[in-house]
Amino acid sequence: MLTLSSRDHLPAATLTSSLLVIAIIIGALLGHFAPVRGQWLGDNVDTTLLTMIGLLFFSVRLNVLARQASNLRFMVIAIMANFVLVPLIGYGVASLFMSAHPLLMVGLVIYFMSPCTDWFLGFTRLAGGNVALGMALIPINMALQLLLYPFYLQWFTPHTGAVDPQLIATTLLHWFLLPAIAALTLHHTLRFMLGEQRFEQWLTFADRITPWVIALLVLQIFAGNIASILAHRYVFAWLLLSVFVFFVLTFLLSEAISRGCRLDYPEHALLTMTIAARNAPLMLAVTMTVLPGQPLIYAALVIGMLVEFPHLTLLRRVLLVLKRPP
Repeated sequence: MLTLSSRDHLPAATLTSSLLVIAIIIGALLGHFAPVRGQWLGDNVDTTLLTMIGLLFFSVRLNVLARQASNLRFMVIAIMANFVLVPLIGYGVASLFMSAHPLLMVGLVIYFMSPCTDWFLGFTRLAGGNVALGMALIPINMALQLLLYPFYLQWFTPHTGAVDPQLIATTLLHWFLLPAIAALTLHHTLRFMLGEQRFEQWLTFADRITPWVIALLVLQIFAGNIASILAHRYVFAWLLLSVFVFFVLTFLLSEAISRGCRLDYPEHALLTMTIAARNAPLMLAVTMTVLPGQPLIYAALVIGMLVEFPHLTLLRRVLLVLKRPP
């Protein structure tokens, strides 16, 4: 997770983007040329999943929420945009381009509906946005997207078949609520025992290894499922087009909201980044537990995550141009 301590470049985002490409290539080659080993990797993702989930929750900074209580108006704007307007846009785009490929459509909808809880903060910093307020958004975004996930799945992807709500609730309890409690307990215990300065080193370490764990998970997905993914390779051009259209529409949405609500530039930049960036790592973990054995859904999430980094880099440049006085 990128935080206030992030440098003025974006090593975590650049590293994650590069690692994703490398992981896809290595995983695909392993799955194709060494299918037994590839299948073994694909069948043993649980440890990687739990490690990634633990790291994501361990890195959440809950202590900033109280300091941003006075920014309730912005919080409401961001929540309405991220959890009402953006999912509707995402569902419309996915339905328009991918209705003939329901599994890829499901993956896109899941990707579109969940706001980022990590690297958007680094891009916000580089664009001159309100980073402190962005940090307060992180636990809110994480909690709401997990709570809303089963409802979004039922509302927006009914053609996936009946998914037992009790199964989803049980999965979220055992795979996310309990790991979250354990990770946050460890977070606050270490913070108390080590003090702020030394504990920040632990958080920095967690931030640095998270991209590697995400890359390992992607490698395992492609190694174990490359045959299914390659069978649909000609559809991925439409998938990329869908993600591009979604990013354009969400940028227009953020501009309309920022101007209509007369947000100052720091909040304008933050809103643009939180609307644009999606939480593919966490949603990938959720989806692999709730909808097991669906490599096309997972591939759609990974490809969306891969395209996201150059898009956020471009957004940062656009925002800095808008910031300049006429």
